[in-house]
Amino acid sequence: MGNINQSVDVLLKTSSLFDPFPPVMGTDTAFLDRMHCYVPGWEIPKFRPEHFTDEYGFITDYLAEFLRELRKEQYGDALDRYFRLGKNLNQRDTIAVRKMVGGLTKLIYPDGAYTRQELEEILQLALEMRRRVKEQLKKLGGMEFYDVNFSYIDLEDLSEHYVSVPEQGGGNLIPEGLCNPGQVYTVSRGKSGMIGVFRLESQMLPGSGKFERTGLGSDRDAKEASNTAFSYLKANGNRISGSISTTAKDYVINYQDLQGIGMTGKLALPTLIALCSIALNKPVLSSTAIMGEISISGTMIKVDELANALQVCLDSGAKKVLIPSTSFADFATVPADLMSAFQLIPYASAEDAVFKALGVE
Repeated sequence: MGNINQSVDVLLKTSSLFDPFPPVMGTDTAFLDRMHCYVPGWEIPKFRPEHFTDEYGFITDYLAEFLRELRKEQYGDALDRYFRLGKNLNQRDTIAVRKMVGGLTKLIYPDGAYTRQELEEILQLALEMRRRVKEQLKKLGGMEFYDVNFSYIDLEDLSEHYVSVPEQGGGNLIPEGLCNPGQVYTVSRGKSGMIGVFRLESQMLPGSGKFERTGLGSDRDAKEASNTAFSYLKANGNRISGSISTTAKDYVINYQDLQGIGMTGKLALPTLIALCSIALNKPVLSSTAIMGEISISGTMIKVDELANALQVCLDSGAKKVLIPSTSFADFATVPADLMSAFQLIPYASAEDAVFKALGVE
């Protein structure tokens, strides 16, 4: 019922919506997967005097007997007349959604008279309620529960409609279309241990080669990674472009932790791309997430938990993913339909990553 002890935002960032359960229950994914529905209790208003009526109503005994009789009616297959469930629903998801559709249809339209639009509203609600369970399982169990993008197909025109979970957000973290030069989105692990999205926004000014960073606070790992990027650019800038100056220009980069999971320390490659993007006044490819990292010498570092990181990219709206060739060995751990959701752009060096991020052949 969503009777949670903290704000939704805090729970989603630090643990799961099942956190108030005793630990033996709240972390047991096999147990939680058998829950059909999670009602967002925070959306339900508390009772107020105006919610009660002065008119006649059913006495509880009568209503209970009425509901008991309704158990004999079956509406779970009602959706098959107009809709088909999407491919990301497994057997447990399908059973849960059908039971919710059947139950809600009986409660709201006990005479069996409902329109296509009214049934679609119930189906969307049922998919949202089950997906809310699945989203928490994904946080707790990782790739075993990666298939959370629930959808239904309208049999009339075969159009597919995806149903999101409002509090989850994330769908527009990486926007469609070209961003401003110097704006970069990267996906990696934050301080809390969770994988999330981070945004870099850059400015270039006339100056003497200073490099300023905002948004990192006192995070030593993040500062060292950003310094690594600037040092690498100073040493190797000419191999990228002769028009990049690290002596006559000042650079400022603001780092943002978009999901509140703690700043990542893997910022050298994203910072290098952001610096080159603003220096060349050339935006990064649209809807692109940068993954991977480089050392001070330019050695590529592969992506941690590639499958989980790609799932975060998908949930955040990325259409293209820049990925180091060193991560190719981990492709076997990624489900095929997740791999096919992106245009994967491999890079073999730091310079190659910059060229491909900016769309330069």
